[in-house]
Amino acid sequence: MYRRMCNRMLIRLMKLINILGSAYLFWIAWHFYYSPRFQIGFAGYGEILVLMLYCIIQLLLNRTYNAYDIGTSKSWALFYSLSLADGVGLAIYILIMWIGWADIPNPFPLMAVFGGQIVWNALWSIAVNKLYFMLHKAKKTAIVYKDDSDLVKFNEIDRYRTKFEVVKYIKAPRNLDELKKELDGISAVFVIGIDATLRNRLTEFLIESRITGYFVPHVGDVILAGARNVHLFSIPTMRVSRAELSPEYTLLKRTMDIVVSLTALIALSPIMLITAIAIKLCDGGPVFYLQERLTQDRKVFRIIKFRSMYVDAEKDGVARLASQSDSRITPVGRIIRACRIDELPQLINILSGSMTIVGPRPERPSIAEAYEKEMPSFALRLQVKAGLTGYAQVYGRYNTQPYDKLQMDLLYINNMSIIEDIHLMFATVKILFLRESTQGVNADQITAIYDDTGHK
Repeated sequence: MYRRMCNRMLIRLMKLINILGSAYLFWIAWHFYYSPRFQIGFAGYGEILVLMLYCIIQLLLNRTYNAYDIGTSKSWALFYSLSLADGVGLAIYILIMWIGWADIPNPFPLMAVFGGQIVWNALWSIAVNKLYFMLHKAKKTAIVYKDDSDLVKFNEIDRYRTKFEVVKYIKAPRNLDELKKELDGISAVFVIGIDATLRNRLTEFLIESRITGYFVPHVGDVILAGARNVHLFSIPTMRVSRAELSPEYTLLKRTMDIVVSLTALIALSPIMLITAIAIKLCDGGPVFYLQERLTQDRKVFRIIKFRSMYVDAEKDGVARLASQSDSRITPVGRIIRACRIDELPQLINILSGSMTIVGPRPERPSIAEAYEKEMPSFALRLQVKAGLTGYAQVYGRYNTQPYDKLQMDLLYINNMSIIEDIHLMFATVKILFLRESTQGVNADQITAIYDDTGHK
């Protein structure tokens, strides 16, 4: 226990060293260039105030981008997250200076700071991961599952082999006694799909045995996670109901939608104009693509996107998701889809009120119907207005299983707030530059549903 506590303190010290290093580089630019030009507060206290604000902004951004996900993320991922947080933080500071002094500040000193932070982040990311794995060996891990379709969802665990060494796969265990024998010498357990009664007993056993458990929830678990505790009949009671937004949150959310979408449309208009010209020159077809989608309470609206596929892409009349290396995608379409530029016209949908910035992504009626035949609970996503980004986009992929998307969307619905919306807006910036987040379905698929073997 003492050794574990010391290891945690050492990793926390490394996090502190990182933020202090970035803050020091920022302070150099502020002290020698900006401070003589922009006086803040009383002499000597202005720089302290500026540094405190900088550290608070960076800590929030580092948390948003999982920049301190040490031991789970690889060094390059830590470096990417830290550098993105530093870049966004410096951009925010330039905006603050612009608003505060009604003058456009010279950005070049801060650009030099960003260059130094990139080098610092690279060195720190390599050092901290090496230190972590010197202190922590990969945990002996078991995966407890029911069907092969459950096991498919853990394919990505190979990416975390430095943290989890999978030594056992336990399929459809019959009782807890059988599991106890199998888990002898195990330090971590992943659990999915097993009977609820057995899962509850297993949870208690893992806690008693100091074994770390990772449980994949059912939809019902996610709904109950957002339930409110009430006191009725002298027994513990949890109340669940359909999502109801408070008038204050509804007003703030709509105001943010209007301000952000209008500002983004103005700021991104040069990129949108260049994209429109490129699409037109590519094959002479229309620039925009209008498509029917579902939003709150199954209302149908027409979503606006930059056209990324050939005009006759669905001439067979079948609505299907884009696949990997899809021949229907134009050369320009591949570029704008990789950078998510094709989604920008949806800012018009947001401004008009048919969409919101943060919310479950809208599905096509035919695809939603196919999903609901497999799992009727998929319709629970329609409790709130459809959005441009959300949990499923930030933490999932284009080809993420519909059941998993549903769970992530319900997690958002359980935790809706302006703070959470702002968090997800900033987190979305990170996935814009990750290719894997736009990975399509397999070529023989129409929807993202797989069978027990992981195939459509």
